[in-house]
Amino acid sequence: MTNITTPPAWLDRQAYPFESRFFPTSAGRMHYVDEGSGEPIVFVHGNPVWSYVYRDLIRELRGSYRCIAPDHIGFGLSDKPADWSYLPEDHARNLELLLESLDLHQATIVVNDWGGPIGLSYALDHPERVSGIVVSNTWLWSVASDWYYQAFSWFMGGPIGRWLTGEFNFFVRTFMPVVYGEKSKLTPKVHGQYIHPFDERGSRKGMWVFPGRIIGSSGWLDSLWSRIVVLRGKKVLLAWGMLDIAFRENELNTWTRAFPDAAILRFEDAGHYVAEEKPLELAAAIRRFISGKG
Repeated sequence: MTNITTPPAWLDRQAYPFESRFFPTSAGRMHYVDEGSGEPIVFVHGNPVWSYVYRDLIRELRGSYRCIAPDHIGFGLSDKPADWSYLPEDHARNLELLLESLDLHQATIVVNDWGGPIGLSYALDHPERVSGIVVSNTWLWSVASDWYYQAFSWFMGGPIGRWLTGEFNFFVRTFMPVVYGEKSKLTPKVHGQYIHPFDERGSRKGMWVFPGRIIGSSGWLDSLWSRIVVLRGKKVLLAWGMLDIAFRENELNTWTRAFPDAAILRFEDAGHYVAEEKPLELAAAIRRFISGKG
């Protein structure tokens, strides 16, 4: 593992003042941050964001906990190889290798968007290392029969979406703002931190592979959901942005049926990225959750 010495010029070091670390994978270097000490919290991001999305949570929690947040290959400060698969199953393998190298115990896994299947894949395979999960606007089951997801997967993961994303950085520039509940939270300065990692056309493959795999990885998703009973003895917090158009109340209800004893925190005025829109509230909820005080 090596430490970066020269961060990119566009990186907002005031908002993201963390030491960068890199873990070698077969696809390239996987960037991550590892801040603080104590019980570990692992933050797993989705598409098209990176560990920057958890910056406020890390700053709030690193005084009491060890906060670990990787960037998937193809995202953030990680390498972006043109010839890698970018399948979520392969992202999950990279995450497993990283976390196993860190030898974590009693970890809390915080997941959002594609971070749900990727992060919870690790929890399902290593339940002895995980004490709790925080689930925010994500899923873990096949949606192959749902027209809503079929249409999105076909459009954004097909030739049109590939062209729009490849040529115009469409997914992060245009689609990302749509899923915010309070649009003003995505300021130009913040939005730029998500746009800049994909400044080069050849760096955008990960963004358009993910949408196609919403349907394309149905078998893998089914295999994860079929084992959900493995996690039913864990503490679970469902922290949901109720204005999200990607993962709606229907999906929250699926989680509540799977985990009837879960703590539920509904953010009525937040959308898809609760960590961006309600960071202080979410950090406080995670602190209470881990300490057993709520």
